[in-house]
Amino acid sequence: MNLRTLRPKLDSLGELETSVLEILWDASEALSVREVGSALRRRPALAYTTVMTVLDRLHDKGFVARDKSGRAFLYRPRIGREELLGERAVAALSPKGPPPNAVLVAFLDSVESRDPALLDTLADLIAARRSSK
Repeated sequence: MNLRTLRPKLDSLGELETSVLEILWDASEALSVREVGSALRRRPALAYTTVMTVLDRLHDKGFVARDKSGRAFLYRPRIGREELLGERAVAALSPKGPPPNAVLVAFLDSVESRDPALLDTLADLIAARRSSK
């Protein structure tokens, strides 16, 4: 399923929504509202209804899927962490943002300063992509 057909605004995730997604990404199985709330480890703890509202919003935006289990829903991520980060990167390079070359150069500078070997990995990935087309 294509993320863009589900939710056009990639920047629509709030801090709490992102925290909830992190919990779902790290889980090995679908979680209930209560399990997500317990895993959030906030002080004071969030109300059950607050966690339920966040999960409902994530479902409406297309980030999570839910399945009925008895009287409750169990939630699981619909998209992966990497897919979301990739979509955000594409959005940052869109014509509405800063000049794409400026973003790419800043990214490459950052990669080079943190992990110079990653530049070679990126070059290999680009070459492999181009040869497969």
